[in-house]
Amino acid sequence: YKVITCYNTCTLIEARPVTGRTHQIRVHCRYAGHGILGDDKYGHPEQDGLLRTIHLKRLFLHAYQLRFTHLDGEKVHIQAPLSDHLQAVLDQLERGRQLNRWLPGKNRVINF
Repeated sequence: YKVITCYNTCTLIEARPVTGRTHQIRVHCRYAGHGILGDDKYGHPEQDGLLRTIHLKRLFLHAYQLRFTHLDGEKVHIQAPLSDHLQAVLDQLERGRQLNRWLPGKNRVINF
């Protein structure tokens, strides 16, 4: 995986499945101790408060691009932008991160 952005209470990463097994990314994140937000199967129950404050009502997992070789040999590349809902969640997390930079003290986590 690759870290994209660290927020106050979570981290946005880029993950690439290796085997294509069902739930591979979800299981590996959970095993590493960092479940995916909104994951009712492999997530952490302590994330429930954060989910309510950022209004996340689904699994925060998005395939932004797929690449594969079609059976006829043609290389296929498909891209999909982040949904408005997931982008709004990231925007809210970013506002909290920016606000914390200006607050005094070492325990500066702000929940929305």
